[in-house]
Amino acid sequence: MSTYYGTYGQKVQYLSSDPSPVQNGQVWYNSTSGTLKYNAVTTVGAWSSGGNMGTARYSGASFGTNTAALVAAGSGAPTASEKYNGTAWTATPSVNTGVTSTGGFGSSTAGIKAGGNDPTGFTAATESWNNTTWTSVNSLNNARRETEGTAASSPQTAGLLFGGYQPPGTPSAFTESWNGTSWTSVNTLGTGRYSPGGAGIQTAALCFGGANPVATPIANTESWNGTSWTSVNSLNSAKRNVASAGLQTDALCMGGNGPPNAATTTLETWNGTSWTVSPTSMSTARWSGQGAGSSTAALIAGGATPSAIATTEIYTGPGASVTRTVTVS
Repeated sequence: MSTYYGTYGQKVQYLSSDPSPVQNGQVWYNSTSGTLKYNAVTTVGAWSSGGNMGTARYSGASFGTNTAALVAAGSGAPTASEKYNGTAWTATPSVNTGVTSTGGFGSSTAGIKAGGNDPTGFTAATESWNNTTWTSVNSLNNARRETEGTAASSPQTAGLLFGGYQPPGTPSAFTESWNGTSWTSVNTLGTGRYSPGGAGIQTAALCFGGANPVATPIANTESWNGTSWTSVNSLNSAKRNVASAGLQTDALCMGGNGPPNAATTTLETWNGTSWTVSPTSMSTARWSGQGAGSSTAALIAGGATPSAIATTEIYTGPGASVTRTVTVS
């Protein structure tokens, strides 16, 4: 039988903590955690566990990166706001008015949260985050919930919010553009929907999945050029309540509800032309999770299974260096 020493001419390192920096191809035994670990370049992408949120929730606003993200409001925690530093979540000041099923965009230090359901019903209320406090600002022109924003890459002063569920209970095609001060209604989606995924920036966005009619998942994808929406290639599977990350040309669709209304672990990747089902899936099936990051470095936090959960999973795209663990008993 061949051995690691016989093959590579050196012994596995025995360390009390993980080395830093880690080299590609490095193998070591962590005596503190009792795990054998190795580092390699992934060819298909990989998921790993991140820190749990302080409060389980789903359908909250989320923005930022996989090492600097913010999640605010949502079912299970309508007023709570938390920030992620790549390892752990920390509570931040609460939003002014508790909401569920809300959307947003921005970074962990400067974001926008808009729409949703407050104690009185559908709301158009908008709040701005400056890394210290939430401030009420000008409202949306159209009250609605279960909207989607233009992911982490949109700055606080220039974002897009689209789709949703509008009174009295109709999938919405509304699109509104934010200029840092107020919302402007712009050209509507070709297909109204609620609980879609979204990626991109104010002038180049992507909207995918969602539901229309009520509770019926769709696979339709539309691309925004700054003026109007155009239908492009659909998701491989119809789904709603998805989490998303990335740009118009390079996006992720994570989890969601697929027929017959079951939570999924599926990841689909967008290359600017078409969607591909990734061979790697999340560990936990979930819908209405909070997504953030890019197509090669993303996270999904919380969601529902159907009960609200607090777990976080980190996605590392193909070509990245990742550390894998083998438990040693």
